[in-house]
Parts: sequence; C-alpha cells; structure tokens
Amino acid sequence: MKRIIKRSLKWLIIVALVAGAGYILYTKVFKSDEAAVPEMEPLPPITFPVTEETISTSIQVKGKSQYQEETLVYAPFASKVTSWKAENGVQVKKGDVLFTLDQSTLRNEIATVEATARKAQLESELNDFIAMQDEEAAPAGATEAERLKALAAQETAKLSEELNQVNADIQARELADKKAKLQAAVVHAPATGIFLADKSSELPQNVTDNQYIGKIVDLNKLEFIAQVGEQDIFKIKQGMKVQVKMSAIKDLQLVGEVTEVAKFANTASAENSASSVPQFEIVISLQPNEHLIGGLSLTGDIETLRKDKAVVVSSMAVMHEGDAAYVMVDRGDGQIERQDVEVGIETSEKTEIVTGLKAGDTVVLQ
Repeated sequence: MKRIIKRSLKWLIIVALVAGAGYILYTKVFKSDEAAVPEMEPLPPITFPVTEETISTSIQVKGKSQYQEETLVYAPFASKVTSWKAENGVQVKKGDVLFTLDQSTLRNEIATVEATARKAQLESELNDFIAMQDEEAAPAGATEAERLKALAAQETAKLSEELNQVNADIQARELADKKAKLQAAVVHAPATGIFLADKSSELPQNVTDNQYIGKIVDLNKLEFIAQVGEQDIFKIKQGMKVQVKMSAIKDLQLVGEVTEVAKFANTASAENSASSVPQFEIVISLQPNEHLIGGLSLTGDIETLRKDKAVVVSSMAVMHEGDAAYVMVDRGDGQIERQDVEVGIETSEKTEIVTGLKAGDTVVLQ
C-alpha cells in the first residue's frame, strides 16, 4: 500500500513540474510576442467632396445604320442584258444609263399584236360590207320567216361587232403596254447617289419581269434604327442628342439626334408579347461621316436628363430611409452630423443634392 502511494505521489510531482515548466515557457515566449505587436490605429473615415458640376442621365440603345433615302431599281421586263453602264458601288447621276435590255423579242411581240389587230379590223369591215349587201338584196315582199331570219342575221352581226371591239380594246392595251416597256429598255438612274447592286459579286446578264436589280443610296443621309424596351420608351423624346459609337471603329465618335419615337410596339414583339419583352423602334439621324455606311452595328447613349451647375456628391455617400435621404457631414474638429437632403438627378456615380448641402461641404461615409 505504501508502495502505491509513493508511486502516485511521484507521478503527481512529475505532472506538476511539467505544467509549471510549460506555463513559464508560454509566459516568456508567447506573451512576450503578443506584447511586441503594436495596437492598430483606426482607419480614417472615407470622405467625399460636394462639388458643383454638370450631371446627366442617359439610356444606351443598340441597332444598325441604314440609308435614309433608298431608290429601288427594277427590271422593266424579262430579257437579256445587252450592256451594263453602271458598276456596283459607283456614283451615278439621275438620268445616267444603268443598263440596256435586248429589244428583239419585244419588238416581235409588238409586230404580232399589230398584225392581229389589223386583221381583226379588216374582218370587221368585211362583215359590215356583207351585212349591208344582205340588207339591200332583201326582197320587198318577204315572208314573216324571211324577215325573222334577216333580223337574226343583223343581231348576230351586231354581237360579232361588239366582240370584235372588245378584242380590239384588249389588243390596244396590250400593244400600249409593250410599247411602254420598249421605251424602258434603256434603264436610267431614277436618282443621284451610289448604285448598290443586289448581288455585289456579279451583275445579272439575264433578268425576269420586275426583277429587283439594286438600289441607289445617298451616303450623306443615314439614320440609326434602334430598339428599346417599354421601361425606356417614355423617357425618350424627339430632339434628344445621341452620342453614337461604331462597333467596327471603336475610337470613332458620331453625333445623332432622335427624330422618331414609335407609339406602338413592333409587330413581331407584339405577336410574341406573352414570351418576350415588347420592343419599340426609335430613329436617330446621323451626321455625315466618310466611314459611315448602311448595315453597321451601332451603340448610342441618349441623354434624357441634364443639369448644369448642379450640386452633386458621390452616390455612395447618400443614405436612404424610405422616401427620405440623408448624408453625414464633416463639420470639422472631428464633428460629424447627420444632414437630411433632397435629391434630384441620380446616377450610379453621382447624385444631385437639391437642398441640404452646398459646394465645398464634405460628407463622410460611415
């Protein structure tokens, strides 16, 4: 029993020595390191100056450029092209010859119609002569049956004459139409501008009736067609200025102006209104530029609100409580006070302060 007590006492002494040594080591090593680390000073508050400057809001739109004036060119009738005078992408003047069509087939058709009409006229005159002879040869004392027969012959002649007249009118209109086409066999430019063929790779050598050949455009009159959603359409008005950028040339800055604002959604978006957001078309006129052509992708910033000499502050510093707004103003000497303000134009970066602050004040973000 004594032996067991001695052993327990021995282990208790060993544990106490180890614990004491560990405490001494902790106080000398770890405590001394903690004492060596200096306390961090609090960071200074973030401040924003209140300034007087221009503030504005804008809406970004995307779309494509198109020619404001396009005069379409069509083939007057089906034929072979005998010569091309115009080239794709070349300037033409109103009245210049674009191309000439072969007239031989059309002239043959005109000759055939004229011959048919002349034949019908001669047949009509012959029928009139025969009818007149029959009337003169009729006996004075003809029976009732003979008189009825003669009357029937006269009525038949009248109907035949009316039918011949109808055919003659049809042939006359057909002949006039073909002669009008013949006059249009030499196709002239209907306007002044750049001729753009339907297929830029090659000009057609054979055309069909009323085939689309191309268009003549005015490079000095282009417009920007963009689509906007229902959230923005009521903010955009005619006459608003637009800063336009071209995707093809990043550094090129263009200037435009809103000329048209649609009152109704596009037909396509209206039909799919259940599954898509309605889109409204706006038209922006563009100033001439040597790099500007139709079909380019454009981006525009429409300035919807603008105020010069406005008192503004960083939007980060403006706090909102329901409909109310306030800022924390640095009064100097470490004094920071809450100041209720009335806000005006708001952007993601700056907010206009209508009342409550003046230029030169400093607000604090807390």
